[in-house]
Amino acid sequence: MNEKIYSETFQNLDSVAKENKNKFLNNTPFPHLVFDNFFNESFLNSIENTFPDLEQKLGTTEFDTKRDKKKFATDLNFVFPEKIDFLLNILNSYKFLNFLQQLTGIKETLMPDPYFWGGGLHQMKKGGFLKVHSDFNYHPLSKLDRRINILIYLNKEWKNEYGGHLELWDKNMENCGKKISPTFNKMVVFNTNDFSYHGHPDPLNCPENMTRKSIALYYYSNGRPKEEINEKLRFHSTIYRNRKNTEENIEEKMPEFKKLFGKFYIRKKIKV
Repeated sequence: MNEKIYSETFQNLDSVAKENKNKFLNNTPFPHLVFDNFFNESFLNSIENTFPDLEQKLGTTEFDTKRDKKKFATDLNFVFPEKIDFLLNILNSYKFLNFLQQLTGIKETLMPDPYFWGGGLHQMKKGGFLKVHSDFNYHPLSKLDRRINILIYLNKEWKNEYGGHLELWDKNMENCGKKISPTFNKMVVFNTNDFSYHGHPDPLNCPENMTRKSIALYYYSNGRPKEEINEKLRFHSTIYRNRKNTEENIEEKMPEFKKLFGKFYIRKKIKV
């Protein structure tokens, strides 16, 4: 596929990383950056045009469609459309990994996830939501530490009143430091660790014939700084948290992965 992937402003990834590194590291409530119109519009239009209706597809990884008919995600066996598969390969390539390495300042070597465990394509219908949480921090197959999330939004003509904003919360879950609208051709890059709380916790208010569509990629490393680790939750799945001044009542006992018989894990409830 001989075509431009990135927009004119972002053709030189090395320069973009160097110019934005300090902004990324100093952003609050935790390191992140929002890129508007990162991709060539024509190219991303072709991605949006081939985005499948996930409700019609088999299974999920991160979301259980048997229990929740509003949230859908691709699983490990999903066969991506050719155009989307091409983009995912680009975003898992050395060139893009080097861009992320420079932008984030992470010292440990970043690795892609060819399994797209919990990532890939996400789609949400009206009324859907994703409570504020910190992500699972350990890849169950590669045994690597999760370090960076990338979200690419594909929602054309998305109005503010539809909601679905990505919220970034502080470490103590007292304040929402940033709200990001999931509009078309917006890419969000952010650190993910035991204290990087984020989500879109209020039900979507979009029309019935619209959905909130995104592409999610996660990047890993072998080891991470100690200050990013909650030692009581060394290996854990997604941890949901209550927002301050709301009536949310999320159970404080969260599942942690406990190693059992080599490579197998059980989930044990522990106190946050």
